[in-house]
Amino acid sequence: MIRINQLTLPVDHGEEAIKKKAAKLLKVDESAIGEIRIVHRSIDARKKPQLLFSYIVDVMLANSKREGTVIKKAANQNIRAEGFRPYAYPEHGTAEMKKRPVIIGAGPAGIFTALEMVKKGSKQKIIMVEKGQAVENRHCPKDKTKKCVNCKPDCHITTGFSGAGAFSDGKLSLSYEVGGDLPSLIGEEFAQELIDYTDKIYLEFGADPHVEGIYTGEDIKEIRKNAIHAGLKLVDCPIRHLGTEKAQQLYLAIQNYLADNGVEMLFSTECENIILEDEECKGVLLRQGNGEPRAVYGDTVVIGTGRRGADWLEKICAEHHIAHKPGTVDIGVRVECRNEVMEKVNKVLYESKLIGYPKPWKNKVRTFCQNPGGFVAQENYDNDLAVVNGHSFKEKKSENTNLAILVSHNFTEPFNQPIAYAQKVGELTNMLGAGHIMVQRYGDILDGKRTWAKELAQSNVKPTLKDAVAGDITAAMPYRAMTNIIEFIKMLDMVVPGFAANETLLYSPELKFYSNKVKMDANLDTNIKGLHCLGDSSGWTRGLMMASVMGVLMGRKLAEKEGC
Repeated sequence: MIRINQLTLPVDHGEEAIKKKAAKLLKVDESAIGEIRIVHRSIDARKKPQLLFSYIVDVMLANSKREGTVIKKAANQNIRAEGFRPYAYPEHGTAEMKKRPVIIGAGPAGIFTALEMVKKGSKQKIIMVEKGQAVENRHCPKDKTKKCVNCKPDCHITTGFSGAGAFSDGKLSLSYEVGGDLPSLIGEEFAQELIDYTDKIYLEFGADPHVEGIYTGEDIKEIRKNAIHAGLKLVDCPIRHLGTEKAQQLYLAIQNYLADNGVEMLFSTECENIILEDEECKGVLLRQGNGEPRAVYGDTVVIGTGRRGADWLEKICAEHHIAHKPGTVDIGVRVECRNEVMEKVNKVLYESKLIGYPKPWKNKVRTFCQNPGGFVAQENYDNDLAVVNGHSFKEKKSENTNLAILVSHNFTEPFNQPIAYAQKVGELTNMLGAGHIMVQRYGDILDGKRTWAKELAQSNVKPTLKDAVAGDITAAMPYRAMTNIIEFIKMLDMVVPGFAANETLLYSPELKFYSNKVKMDANLDTNIKGLHCLGDSSGWTRGLMMASVMGVLMGRKLAEKEGC
C-alpha cells in the first residue's frame, strides 16, 4: 500500500478528482490504481479566498508488486510505503485529566519555559516534545564526509534539543534592542530585566563570563562616525559568545538538569496537530516515527518550534483560526572576506550590528551573525531546502570573517504567504546550484558575469564552505533584494574599507523564516484558551537570547498559575 500525504484539491472537486490527482503524483495511469482510502482530510485556508482540501490517502495498486518501483519513480517525500492499518481517532481517557503543560519544541523558548518552571518549584509533570534527537545524539556527518549528505528524516544541525542553537555560533545578545519585537509587547525595561536574569542562567550552566562588544575607546567613536557618514545605524549590543562546540556542552548540561528534575522529554516525536474542544486547547496529537498517532492531553500547550517549525505553525494557525497577521521574512546572503579587512571591527565590536535603508526603496537591511575567524555552513530544511549560515568556534579558527546581510520583507494585502515566498527564492537558487549553496564574487556581480571555480581558486578569499558551487546568485535573487544588498555593501565599505572588494564572496540563499506573528497579550495568551506560541516560531523573537527570555516569562506565568 502507498501513502500520499498533502494531496490537495479545491473544496468543490468532483468524485474522480482524488484518483486523478493520486495518479498524477504517482506518475501512473489511473487504470493502475485499484482502490483509494481516505485516511484524513483537513482544510487548507492559506490561499484565501481559495480554499483547499488537504488529504492523506492510501493507494492500493491493481498490481501490488509494482509499489516499490512506483514509489521510487515518484521521488516525492510525501509518498511512502505503508502497511495496512485503518486510521482510528484516539479515544479520550476515562481518568481525570492531569494538569500539566505540554511543550512542543525543545529550542530555547521551550527549554527555558520548562527550566523556569522547575526553578520556581513547579510540581507539574512537564512534557517536552522534540522531533529531533537529544544533544548527545546530534552529529553532523559532514564533519567526516566533508559534504552535506542531506540527513533524513531531519537535519541534525537544525533539529534536536536546543534547536539550531547547539550548532550555531552561539551568540547571546544582551540588549533588548536586538532580537525581535518582544519588548514592544512586554515593555523595554522589563525585557532588559529578563535578559539580565536569563544571562545569569546561561552563566550557571557554563557560559563564558567574557563579554564582547563593550569597548569604549576612540576606535568605537571612529566606527560610529563612519557609520553615520554612510547612513547606517550602529546598534550597541554586548555579546556573550558561547561558541559552537561550547554551546553543545552547555545545552547538554541543561538537558540533564531538566531530566534530573522530572521533565519528560520525547525525542524523535513529531506533533501532527493540536486538539481543540469548544475553542479550548486540550492537548496535542503526536506521532513517533511510523507509529500510530496518539493523543497527549494537558491543560496548557506551549508551541516553540523555532524557525524550522514556522511553516508548520502557519498551517496550524490557518486550520484552527489562531489569530495572527503576516510576519516578516529576511532574504539575503552570507558574505565572507579576509579577517584583515574586518580586523578593527572584530576587535572593537566582535559583532557589528548595522542597519541601513538603501535607496531607492529604503527597505530595512541589516547585518546579522558576524563570525570572526568563522566558517560558512549549510543547513537543510524541509523539502530538501539548502540554506547558508555561519558558525564560529571558540578554538578552531579560519582566515576569514563571515556575516549575513538580510533584507526584511513585509508584505501587504492581499499577499499572506511570506514564508512560501522566501522558500521559492531558496528553491530557485538550489536548482541553479544543483542542490548546493551557491557562491559568487562581489566584483563578478558588478561586472554582470558568473563566477567560475577556477577564479575562486585564484582569489585571496578562499571559501570556507568547500562544497559551495561557484555560479550566478543574481539569476535567482529577486531584483529588489539584490539591489538592496549591493547598495548596502557600498555603504558598509565606508565603515569597513575593503569590504566591497572584488574578491569578497557572497553565498546564497540566506533565509530567516519567522512565522506569521501570532496575536497575543502581555501574558502571552492567544485567542485560543490554553494555547501559547513562543520564540521565533511565534514571530515575536529572533535569536537565542530573546527566545530564551520569552520562555522564562512563559515559565513564570505557568508557575504563578500553579501557585508557586
